[in-house]
Amino acid sequence: MKLASKPRPLAVPAQSGTEPPEPHAQSRLGWAVFGFSIAACAVLLPLTAPVILAAWVAHIAWPLQQWVSRWVRHRASAAALLTVVLVLVLLLPLVLSVLSLSSAVAELGPRLLHSKSATEAWQTFGSSASTGLDPRQFDWHRLAQVLKEHGARALATGQAVLTTLSSVVLGVVLFVAAFYVFLIDGPRARDWLIERSPLPRGQTQRLANVFTEVGRGILIGTGLTALLQGGLATVGYFVTGVPQALVLGFLTCASALIPSVGAALVWVPVSIGLFASGRTGAGVAMLAIGCVVSTADNLVRPLLARNAELRLNGLVLFMAMLGGIVIMGTWGLLFGPLFVRLATEGLTMLKEQREARAAAETEQSGVA
Repeated sequence: MKLASKPRPLAVPAQSGTEPPEPHAQSRLGWAVFGFSIAACAVLLPLTAPVILAAWVAHIAWPLQQWVSRWVRHRASAAALLTVVLVLVLLLPLVLSVLSLSSAVAELGPRLLHSKSATEAWQTFGSSASTGLDPRQFDWHRLAQVLKEHGARALATGQAVLTTLSSVVLGVVLFVAAFYVFLIDGPRARDWLIERSPLPRGQTQRLANVFTEVGRGILIGTGLTALLQGGLATVGYFVTGVPQALVLGFLTCASALIPSVGAALVWVPVSIGLFASGRTGAGVAMLAIGCVVSTADNLVRPLLARNAELRLNGLVLFMAMLGGIVIMGTWGLLFGPLFVRLATEGLTMLKEQREARAAAETEQSGVA
């Protein structure tokens, strides 16, 4: 007589993240992921702008990264070499120039606004008297009196300046680090985001292409054109002996972003000022150089658009930049066009979906 065998315990399936979801479990997971994503965006949002700029620059420098990698036979070494070149050749001089020119513009602006006539404004602009601190004239008693009278305001101003400088330094460090990382793992990060996007792969791929399009369009198509116009105008200011040539070149580069008028907003008043001050020859030369500067926009931009076309109307691009600056500050120059271009591409995809749905319904009705 056989003894009854003991019943075997029920097998409990191992817990894993890939088991079939229970009812409503998928929706709960979706809400949890949505909450985690909102929290992650809130944490990363203050540091997003330098990373996006680094991603664009790394995408533009990717062909050079591939060439240097074949030369040094190590991708990390090639990325490190390009990062050092970026910092020493481009980033450091650019930061120093912008800080110097910004301080000059900030100092010159109030002096021009307090001028009583156009002639006085031109003389004020052309004066090269330094307003810097002369150590021989430094008076500690005067400094103590100023601190006593305006101590709270000076402290608040100093704190604001330190906060701004710390933000700039943090942004530069983050940009350099992100540029290096994207040169090494940029394609892998792009594939990771596309695979995990809640949108279909084709739609996510199109939005990713728009992201790179905006970066190339702003940095190459718009940025290089404005930089070229500002450089040509600066040469003209130096040749004609216009004072504060670097400041005017900086302003010309900024005004070149404005559609239609662009750089003429700066070089036309300068030419008029030269004629008004009796320097007819310099005025004629500046007028001719200015025409070349404005014409360069129509000649250079189509050439750059072959590899850096931004499919936004010039007026819409300018409005997106201004609106971005109003809402987000300086980084709005990048985020404004990016969000507008993503919105236009999203509307285009919705239109295509409606047309495809209407065509399918028409075909089904015809078969019936």
